Amino acid sequence: MVGVPERFVIIGGGPAGNVAATYAARLGAEVTVIERDVIGGAAHLWDCIPSKSMIATGGAMSFMRRSQGMGLEQEDPVIDTGGLTGRIDQIKANMRDNTTQLLESQNVRLIRGTGAFTSANSVEVTTAEGTETIEFDSALVSTGSQPRIPDWCHPDGERILTTRDCYPPTVFPDSVTVVGSGVTGVEFVHMFSSFGAKVTLVVSRQQVLPGKDPEVAAVLEQEFMDRGVKLLMGARAEAIERIDADGNPDPDGSQVIVRCDDGRSVTSSHAVLAIGSVPNTADIGLDRAGVEVNRWGYVDINHHCVTNVPHIYAAGDISGKLPLSSVASIQGRKVAEHVMGLHTRSHRHLDYDKAASAIFTEPEIADVGLAEAEAFASGRKIRVTKVPFSATAKAMINNDTRGFVKIISDPATGVILGGSIVGRHAAELISVIAVAVTAGLTVTDIVESILVHPALSEALAEAAE
Repeated sequence: MVGVPERFVIIGGGPAGNVAATYAARLGAEVTVIERDVIGGAAHLWDCIPSKSMIATGGAMSFMRRSQGMGLEQEDPVIDTGGLTGRIDQIKANMRDNTTQLLESQNVRLIRGTGAFTSANSVEVTTAEGTETIEFDSALVSTGSQPRIPDWCHPDGERILTTRDCYPPTVFPDSVTVVGSGVTGVEFVHMFSSFGAKVTLVVSRQQVLPGKDPEVAAVLEQEFMDRGVKLLMGARAEAIERIDADGNPDPDGSQVIVRCDDGRSVTSSHAVLAIGSVPNTADIGLDRAGVEVNRWGYVDINHHCVTNVPHIYAAGDISGKLPLSSVASIQGRKVAEHVMGLHTRSHRHLDYDKAASAIFTEPEIADVGLAEAEAFASGRKIRVTKVPFSATAKAMINNDTRGFVKIISDPATGVILGGSIVGRHAAELISVIAVAVTAGLTVTDIVESILVHPALSEALAEAAE
């Protein structure tokens, strides 16, 4: 395109990088993607996809355990470790190959190697064959993140694990302590308990999922306790180490002890550290390009994902916004638009407050937009309506009536401001509320939509009444 930069270099081929590359290439840019680990993104293909695959298998096992309620004889499912590992590997390979083929079909140059800025307009790439310097007009940094490991924990990949150490599964623990009660932590609790492990969750606050709707968190807490999960509330881990049968420190011990700052401790066969992630912004030459990072290591960006250097962008986990693949993907698209000059046309800026998110526990949890507690804290007047799935025919047919739909709207205009869903297929159902929030639809728009019967989505219309 005339008048806009065309040499576009992307460091990091995850969701942000590959979407930006594909879209910019379609618009006429000469695009190079540098990826050191795996096309498709390490956090995505080494964390997200494997964990959701294992959760799906665990969910199938849970469903089989409830089969009596469906008029079937109940049978205890048995894990096929090799089959599960093969399934995960195949899904990852399919997604990697699909992404690679798409990029290559757009004539995007893919380089397997490590990229680092040498100036504000050049990147040095190190590969198995040597080094190469690439000049660019615009660049995107989308190098993702990795599990956060505090000084008091030393994962060994055998019994003291980060989330990334948990797959592909080689063994399934008899007992496991999960440290961290955020999104990742509760998903691992659900996964391991579905596989039959005795699970303890160390919760540093007074509820799981801090920052989420307390009513939503309470449903999950009750579900965990019904499964026999032990919750250590208000406990902050400060040490994790392997011990022998007598409780003495032993780097080869068959047990792991997690010690908390209030004196409590818990022993299990394995421990999983799930206390967030840190951005991969070190050792990529950001300082040589003049790109600034904040005190947490993230790259600050504006609404176009532009850094303090006007022609260098950042997207995905390193931008410090919501650490979601969906957010990274739309950031990548917006970056490509800006690089190729489309931002001068009518367009919508990203509104991270309207991003839908989901937690793949059982029951599933999803939310979008304004939260009830957030509205009350700010003194904003809202209308809150809630409908339990137990009131819908489809939930009874599914033999799973857990959870509810909650819709938050403006009492004066009826405009939908947000919502939460707890229950089966919440991650799918939240899309209706997400579209309503983004488009400024009203509760009347939902009520007057003719939905399928019997379907779980009927609860959405009822909550909008």
